[in-house]
Amino acid sequence: MNPVALIIDDEVQIRRLLRLVLEGENYKVHEAETGQQGLMEVATRKPDVVLLDLGLPDLDGLQVLKRLREWSEVAVIVLTVRDDVQEKVSALDTGADDYITKPFSTPELLARLRAAQRKTRPPEEVSVFKNGDLIVDLTAHVVTRAGREIKLSATEYALLRLFVKHPGRVLTHRHILREIWGPKSEEHRQYLRVYVTHLRQKIETDPAKPSLIQTQSGIGYRFTG
Repeated sequence: MNPVALIIDDEVQIRRLLRLVLEGENYKVHEAETGQQGLMEVATRKPDVVLLDLGLPDLDGLQVLKRLREWSEVAVIVLTVRDDVQEKVSALDTGADDYITKPFSTPELLARLRAAQRKTRPPEEVSVFKNGDLIVDLTAHVVTRAGREIKLSATEYALLRLFVKHPGRVLTHRHILREIWGPKSEEHRQYLRVYVTHLRQKIETDPAKPSLIQTQSGIGYRFTG
């Protein structure tokens, strides 16, 4: 069955471009030009992914996202011309799976779509993560490289597990701190930097040039596995 995408954007040119790209990848595409219409379309069409513009004529995109997250876990990629870091952080913390700044490249858009949809797979499908000779078995709680077990502390493992469960998704500093250390630790980014450094040293082929845990400057981290 072909995946279903919903475009919520008031710019007809953007909708046409996205439809062309998505239909070329065998998506079934629906459109909405206002936030209210978009929410109704999500409820009736049950899309696999939503492409959401922040600058809508009736509701701000963040309002749409907040309402949507009250009852749906559909993958949402925010499309925005706003290149402000705090705007992106707000979108991610509100529940977006990713964001793309306009104008965007088609290959990047398709890669982000694939990553966002991986997040919605049933847990058993991501119980074992593999990248080269690195294997993370979330069921057995074992991490190995080239057949040799990598010893991780409880916090390092919890951090790696969080990344593995959200491949391709940008996780904000606040979200990671809240998930690993609790809500009262959201301002202690130094904890996170230290543990990310430790984790990179253990799982990256070249910790100085990390390919798995990538820094999103001022925002958080993306696990690209």
